[in-house]
Amino acid sequence: MRILQELVNTEEPGWPIVKEWIDMAKNKVEILPCERWRAEKALINTQVTTRSLMGAIIHETGGLLIDNGWIRILGSGGDRMKRSLPDWNKGKTFSEFGEPAPYLLVADDAIGGFYAINGGFFGQDAGNLYYYAPDMLKWTPMEIDYSQFLLFCFETDMNDFYTGLRWKNWQKDVEGLHPDYAYSFSPFLWTKGGVDIDNAHKKVVPVEEAYNANMDAMSTLV
Repeated sequence: MRILQELVNTEEPGWPIVKEWIDMAKNKVEILPCERWRAEKALINTQVTTRSLMGAIIHETGGLLIDNGWIRILGSGGDRMKRSLPDWNKGKTFSEFGEPAPYLLVADDAIGGFYAINGGFFGQDAGNLYYYAPDMLKWTPMEIDYSQFLLFCFETDMNDFYTGLRWKNWQKDVEGLHPDYAYSFSPFLWTKGGVDIDNAHKKVVPVEEAYNANMDAMSTLV
């Protein structure tokens, strides 16, 4: 485990790059504030440097909310979003801090979708992002790395990416949704009855519950 001084890069920090991208973003980006002790602890537990854009987000933010909070990019956590990136992954993708993860959960969305960096679990394209789509019950390769994922969040027309997965007046609902929670749908989005999301019943559940339910469904039904 590298110590904090080895992880904080003052000569080539990644945050100015992220901040510049945010300032030019087409989608709404909210930077969640962080507390220094949380940021330092999360950086140590993740073992990435602040030269990397992931390390920069962990060290400088409690996380990022994209497109009215539809996508939540994990940082060091805080009052608005309790989850830090390393704490969220512990017990899911690794057992102890410092262990190599088969994949690393880095973001999720309001409908129980999850974004993860491949650590070898999904195939040979280590370092690339995969998206778990709750309407498909599988991890889908995005063919982009973490830096490109940030640009995807900042620049992509999310209405196109989430075609059929946004309901009328979703903005109002999602703006009021706590970023540690997600929507669960009945009928499930992956069923024939769940195709029309406007007529599905929505229930707010902890994102942990959404993750466990989706992973269970994928393992038992696919």
